[in-house]
Amino acid sequence: MDIAGEQNIRYAVVDVETTGTSYKNGKITEIAILIHDGIKIIEEFSTLINPEQKIPYRIQQLTGINDRMVETAPKFFEVAKKIVEITEDCVFVAHNASFDYNFIRQEFKYLGYDFQLEKLCTVKLSRKLIPYKKSYSLGNLCQELNIENPQRHRAFGDARATVTLLEMLLHIDPNPTQINLQGLNSKLKPETIKSLPEEPGVYYFLDDDHRIIYIGKSKNIHSRVLSHLSNTTTKRALEMKNRVAYINFELTGNELIALLLESHEIHKHLPQYNRAQRRTMYNHGLFCTMDADGYLRLKSCKLDDCEGDAPITTFNSAMAAKNFLFQLCEDQNLCQKLCGLYTAKNSCFQYKIKECNGACIGTESPEDYNARVATVIERYEYKKPNFLIIDTGRNDDECSVVWVEHGRYHGFGFASQQENSYNQISYLKDAVKPYTENKYVHSIIRSYLEKKKNIKVVELPVEK
Repeated sequence: MDIAGEQNIRYAVVDVETTGTSYKNGKITEIAILIHDGIKIIEEFSTLINPEQKIPYRIQQLTGINDRMVETAPKFFEVAKKIVEITEDCVFVAHNASFDYNFIRQEFKYLGYDFQLEKLCTVKLSRKLIPYKKSYSLGNLCQELNIENPQRHRAFGDARATVTLLEMLLHIDPNPTQINLQGLNSKLKPETIKSLPEEPGVYYFLDDDHRIIYIGKSKNIHSRVLSHLSNTTTKRALEMKNRVAYINFELTGNELIALLLESHEIHKHLPQYNRAQRRTMYNHGLFCTMDADGYLRLKSCKLDDCEGDAPITTFNSAMAAKNFLFQLCEDQNLCQKLCGLYTAKNSCFQYKIKECNGACIGTESPEDYNARVATVIERYEYKKPNFLIIDTGRNDDECSVVWVEHGRYHGFGFASQQENSYNQISYLKDAVKPYTENKYVHSIIRSYLEKKKNIKVVELPVEK
């Protein structure tokens, strides 16, 4: 019995070849679409596409498609109508579906059309239905499953191989697009999950009374929510998912804004399951205070227990923070007593073995001791205290802006790309919505800047 056929599900199995790996600056050079009714292929469409840009040599070597071959091929706008018509009411299927889907959506965006289909990724479906494979690349799966593909890295060949893989997967699960919420005691419907975007943002779980019970962030909201709803590993996870009645979300365009918004929203709403969970990141911090004798004292503290300034840096556990302080005392010749690692009425033990200069008993001046502490603090300060971070926005027409000035976090916002010049500082600042600082934001920003070396940072002029 063919369930997929009886339910009239049509699959548009797609493969594209492109000029690069990024849909934001790459273009399609070839497309193949095979329409499958759950039993057999019922329609085919395949063509080279003139990308209107040069094809890099490494891509030519991989695909065999060169500039001469696409010179007389149709441009995307010339086949756009055919693509819309042939894929209408279909499930979009591809191996690593987000890659092909994003390239096609981007091409349609250039034309002012919002191309949207429900997606099915045969990579993810293969991992689910045929687990424990060494690799889920199309080439390796074809080899292991004896799927012939004499036209590897060409659109029609890869699409035809994906059809054969899909047919194998449909024998295991005839209706893979159905979202199973069995056992979830809530009012959630599969349509609610399907409507969630596969984009960066913050999501909110609400109960029957529309109270926010959990706030999270993800680079892919749809996937992250599904992972929550399939989590049965702990009593708390089961309890939370069984209370979810509604899901809201807010797109952020990139991971940094998602992190900053999540941090703000958690502190604002204090959802039950955010409070209950043990944070695996940023739960302890390194702080600095000055004592009555003028010495700078470093100490580690759980973030929820420390009042006052933001931490110099953060750690994922008390032990990590303590080990860091011990190493710091050794490297910078700091006093363990002044760093809260040693308790004594008089000198610390390190002073007795001549590894401390005596700040603990006043024999080293505050000026000399504080100078070494200052070198530690400087490591974790922003290289420039006044800057804007410019990153991707929620769509191609905008960018995101994060504002830090005099080392203080002012907030974030979104500015129009069309009106925006990165040199128009006042315009970018006006786009920022004020957000209050908390103990996490500077660690979030510093970590993101460290990870994203090529992100655009606009230095602000120093006011005289």
